[in-house]
Amino acid sequence: MSTQVPQNPPPERGWTLLTNHGRILLMVARDPGLRIRDLAAAAGVTDRTAQTIVSDLESAGYLTRSRDGRRNTYVVNLDQPFRHAAEAGHTIGELVELFQESR
Repeated sequence: MSTQVPQNPPPERGWTLLTNHGRILLMVARDPGLRIRDLAAAAGVTDRTAQTIVSDLESAGYLTRSRDGRRNTYVVNLDQPFRHAAEAGHTIGELVELFQESR
């Protein structure tokens, strides 16, 4: 009798490796025209939380927001270094590159 192991077991203590800030930054890098509600739904957060995260990322220099008609579009500053001293020698571009899908 064999026991099947789930492919993606749920986290035991409710945490994930990437923060919501990192997750939303990666989503914006993939699709700069996503709406806040789309980011929120994909990240599993409220619209208000997604808006706060985008504002945080913009204030820290990770994103630049511009208007395109009635919508916002974003540009990720790939040269921006990580904030924590342990990763300060790395750029956001390295993270984005790591998570880019093979084409």
